[in-house]
Amino acid sequence: MHWTNPIVQIGSVIFSIAAGITLIILRLRAGKRPTTLRKIIIPPIAMSTGFIMFASPVTHIPWLWGASAFGTGMLIFAFPLIVTTRLERVDQDIYVRRSKAFVAIFVVLFLIRTLLHGVVDDYMSIPQTGAIFYLLAFGMIIPWRLAMVSDYVRLQNHGSLLDSK
Repeated sequence: MHWTNPIVQIGSVIFSIAAGITLIILRLRAGKRPTTLRKIIIPPIAMSTGFIMFASPVTHIPWLWGASAFGTGMLIFAFPLIVTTRLERVDQDIYVRRSKAFVAIFVVLFLIRTLLHGVVDDYMSIPQTGAIFYLLAFGMIIPWRLAMVSDYVRLQNHGSLLDSK
């Protein structure tokens, strides 16, 4: 089956929508349980295994496209996630608290990604499109999670200072 087959393209959009909905549900559930440094760090580490896709020639893209996608994720798409994600201490535990705008921002980011997917599909194959959006997502998750790690360490140290008094 060829990558430009409409069935493959529709299937890729449906899969993306299902993944987006699943991610929103998981993120909302995560706020009900305390978080740990490990829970903050594991997703980008696990996601980094996706770089193995670039071993396949069908996913190869020009370096400039890859750098642009990664930079766009870091500089534009990460910002709303960083701003709407807050950690707070409750007794000895630290919880991820998101504003009510979190889901709306995530949906808007997902819609932008889906709309851009349709435009990008006209210029490259589905595997190359996947590579571009993987780099965009990876560029988005790194600064977001680094900001969360910074907040977590600050809250953990602040709690340690309070415990020692």
